[in-house]
Amino acid sequence: MFLRAFLLISLLLTIAAVAVLGFRGDKRTNEPWEIFPDMVRQMKVRAQAPLNFFADGRGPRMPVNGTVPIGYEMPAHAASASDAAGPKPAQPNAPAESHSFGFSVGTDYADTGKMGNNWGTGIPIPVTPQLLQRGRERFNITCAMCHGATATGNGITKSYGLATVVTLQDDRIRKMSDGEIFNTITNGKNTMMAYGPNIPVQDRWAIIAYLRALQRSQNATAADVPPEHRAELDKPAESKPPEAKPGEQKPAAKPEAPKK
Repeated sequence: MFLRAFLLISLLLTIAAVAVLGFRGDKRTNEPWEIFPDMVRQMKVRAQAPLNFFADGRGPRMPVNGTVPIGYEMPAHAASASDAAGPKPAQPNAPAESHSFGFSVGTDYADTGKMGNNWGTGIPIPVTPQLLQRGRERFNITCAMCHGATATGNGITKSYGLATVVTLQDDRIRKMSDGEIFNTITNGKNTMMAYGPNIPVQDRWAIIAYLRALQRSQNATAADVPPEHRAELDKPAESKPPEAKPGEQKPAAKPEAPKK
């Protein structure tokens, strides 16, 4: 009885060893059975490899017409006929237009946020309504999910457990130099990832310009209002009748009593 049990256990252990180890090093022409392939072989296009899916047998395809690499700066518009007479004289206070804004490739202030060994302050590109609108768009796409639409640190990610998001309305951030904020966007800090590989340089400065406007709007005082508009602050707010909801009829006006 004992010998029979010993032989049975030995046989089961041998079968288990063969099943686990398999035929290592054994070469076969047929494809092996894969119960759990674990993505060893994937149906994907490999670089410089042939592919029978396309008629020419090539896996890599030519880019679509008009495709540009990420971070590439589109060329300037062609010179108009008015420019054919010759170059325009240089303006003494005109902003420099020779900087190619893509991703951080240089060592100047616009690419690093540093002036020498210290963080600099100031937006190195002209701050226009178009730049602020661009910054607002990029901020809402990239930053608002953590920092919130008003930069108070109440983004949607906070309700999912990311409790370490700081408010950008804090005095420490408001007094922080623009160059240091630029470096934080570029390289990240603490739980914030680096957005340098994703956001071009000009968009980073657009975000900072919009953030400064957002900080001022949330911490404004009466002194920030132009003098010609300060009198409007003392005017009482106009009370408007509530608007009727769609499909709801307005109450009929009461008829006036006839005058004697």
